[in-house]
Amino acid sequence: MIRTNTFEVVPRTDRDAEILRRMLDASASLWNEVNYARRQRFFDDENIWETEKFYDRYVGVLGGASAQTVIRRNSEAWKSFFALCENPDESPSPPGYWGNEDDGRELRTYVRNDAYDIQWGDRSRLEIRIGQDLKDEYGLGYYERLSLEVRGEPHWEGDPGRLVIEYDELSETFRASQPVTVPDDRQDSPLAHQTAALDLGVNTLVACTTSGGQQYRYNGKPLFERFRETTEHIADLRAKLPDDQPTSRRIRRLYRKRTRRRDHAVKALVRDLVSRLHQQGVATVIVGDLSGGFEAKWTAEVNEMVHNFWTYRKFTNQLQAVCEEYGMEVVVHSEAGTSQSCPDCGRIETTTRHQRTLTCACGFDGHADLAASRNLLTQATENSIAGPTARPMRFKWDNHEWRPHEPASAGSTDSAQRRSARDAPENPNEQRMNPQDAATASGDGW
Repeated sequence: MIRTNTFEVVPRTDRDAEILRRMLDASASLWNEVNYARRQRFFDDENIWETEKFYDRYVGVLGGASAQTVIRRNSEAWKSFFALCENPDESPSPPGYWGNEDDGRELRTYVRNDAYDIQWGDRSRLEIRIGQDLKDEYGLGYYERLSLEVRGEPHWEGDPGRLVIEYDELSETFRASQPVTVPDDRQDSPLAHQTAALDLGVNTLVACTTSGGQQYRYNGKPLFERFRETTEHIADLRAKLPDDQPTSRRIRRLYRKRTRRRDHAVKALVRDLVSRLHQQGVATVIVGDLSGGFEAKWTAEVNEMVHNFWTYRKFTNQLQAVCEEYGMEVVVHSEAGTSQSCPDCGRIETTTRHQRTLTCACGFDGHADLAASRNLLTQATENSIAGPTARPMRFKWDNHEWRPHEPASAGSTDSAQRRSARDAPENPNEQRMNPQDAATASGDGW
């Protein structure tokens, strides 16, 4: 089976950082040139596989292994496209580009498994081959490789695959992904047997309940508000354009920045959550199925959250990728009825939902999204679980990482528990949740 190690790559000097960026930029140019030629030949009904001239043009910067691997990866994308074309139910588009120099491009490269070496330890490092032209330009020896610092720990050991190195513009960091082939009977932890369920919401991006009684809630309201501010700024700029000019370079850059900022937060959320679940011994992650979309909501703000800010497919793809790194299984399950049912007694007719709280005649009083995740866990496992054993943790995005912000009241608490939560000493990094501080909207989208 294939698992993936991910880690941060840190250039030791400005020279090393410049060399690495040159490699990633050259890879993007190579991909775009190969892809453009293939698209033109495809639309002219010609052979698309000739790539020798592109290899010769970039081998001096990337080295033979990386230049060959980028071209091969593009070939794989085209083969996948042709395979989809054979399915009458699919309407695929040819592989796309990695952006351009003016509007920004995706900085990424692929390194063949025999063209790099990772040495793990107290001073972990990554060494990769580069082209001879770069070596001559920056004064590296003929047999010398580019040496970079590595930050992170490998989760898996086995036969390494081709390395992927990407630059995250928002966090200004280089990250690497290393596929590893490990034996099928390998388990990351023999104690991993817990199950977790994720409810995806509008104001709460993710509400999570584990079968061990832990609950996590990731607050998406501030993140969406920043997304909306950028959207309004784009609208103002559009209003100032001449009638015959549909857009501008500045507007395109704002769109790209808005998307990347959101995607950066989502990726960080998934990684933070999966890491916590792994530490709790979770082996299976259940996520609500929202692929069918959402019904129209009652405010323009919530509709914008659902239809513009919402990235369900991107979230689930990222969740699948990160869970695979940790050897965890992802299961998609219908979440019908989970938002209205009482997690204690299971009834719907006796519950009342007011903004972000859910109450029931049986005495339950808790956060609606956390209750929904608990109901989803019960439905998917066909096993009623006990109430949460610890006060839920609430996380807030600080533009760099998700930090504990305020511990929510437990999924089912009485008045004594609420008083205890108010009187408990505060962590400097946390604030207490006010149950009356209702969000402006609720729902199953984000």
